[in-house]
Amino acid sequence: MKSEKFSKAIALFDQANSEDPTIEVFEGKEFPKEILYAQRMTQVLSQFAPNASEAVQLAARCQHICRWKSPRSSYEMNRTGYLLWRQELKKMHAKIASEILKEVGYDEDTIAKVAFLLEKKQLKRNEETQLLEDVICLVFLEFYFDPFVVKYTEEKILDIVQKTWKKMSETGHETALKIPFSKDSLAVIMKALS
Repeated sequence: MKSEKFSKAIALFDQANSEDPTIEVFEGKEFPKEILYAQRMTQVLSQFAPNASEAVQLAARCQHICRWKSPRSSYEMNRTGYLLWRQELKKMHAKIASEILKEVGYDEDTIAKVAFLLEKKQLKRNEETQLLEDVICLVFLEFYFDPFVVKYTEEKILDIVQKTWKKMSETGHETALKIPFSKDSLAVIMKALS
């Protein structure tokens, strides 16, 4: 049974994300891009780790909160710019989420834990950070990978698959291989992993 605080936090995360000007069409319906992403994070988390802690559930729902406010194009278009953008995004997500959690009455410990998870601290060493990362990778592979395959060169796709795979746990790998990929996507994944 979810607490009233939890429900309020989710509603406020979704309210913030509903302002995303980028619209995505899924199954004939239009969604603000980050709302759809947040719903997919919650859906995949509940399938992958149904007993995840409240902090992980909150972090999953706001993992990309207000992401459009910090566009990739506002940073240099090189590796350094990309890494800086990613670092700044994590801090921004953590800050917005923390303000919302404070507003609905969460304690400092929970707020700090959600921020810790959103900043991907201690990946591979912290069980819950790893869980969140697995879910992020699974959402990417299940919902966003097919369009990637047609958009980029094979070399870039192989690199993306290998980097994604490195971030995941064994359980994440097993779950990923059960995703019903298109024939082309599956071929490139198997090539990347061989």
